[in-house]
Amino acid sequence: MSKYYRSERETERERERESTRRRVMSNLLLKVFEGPLSAMSKYYRSAVGAELSKYGLRYDDLLDETANLDVKEALDRLSQEERDMRQQRLKRAMDLSMKHIYLDEETRKKQTPFDHYLSPTLAEVEAEKAEKVALGSDVAYNRQIP
Repeated sequence: MSKYYRSERETERERERESTRRRVMSNLLLKVFEGPLSAMSKYYRSAVGAELSKYGLRYDDLLDETANLDVKEALDRLSQEERDMRQQRLKRAMDLSMKHIYLDEETRKKQTPFDHYLSPTLAEVEAEKAEKVALGSDVAYNRQIP
């Protein structure tokens, strides 16, 4: 046998060692950067929340039903009242933007930009889609925009 020949067992062991080393390195990097990443995510969330509050929007209002048909399906599953409230928030935001003004400070404080009303329904729609694909059945409708 040649000294360059490796058995399948040796190759498998080497792959396992490499995988373990990568996992350890990933965990180490996560621990090292956990503090700064957490601080940056808190800062980003507060900045996004402040911008949304200026116009009276919620984060889920930014999801576009014309770009993602899963969002359209999730919106169809919402109650009529919730859809009307979403439309009112979007109209108010467009009006404020056109006038180059923001909501007054008192109204901004009442806003809840991260009160998710669409995300749970959207997660259900995506889970149903994934389940249909996993079971091998055809997707009920095409959710890709041509």
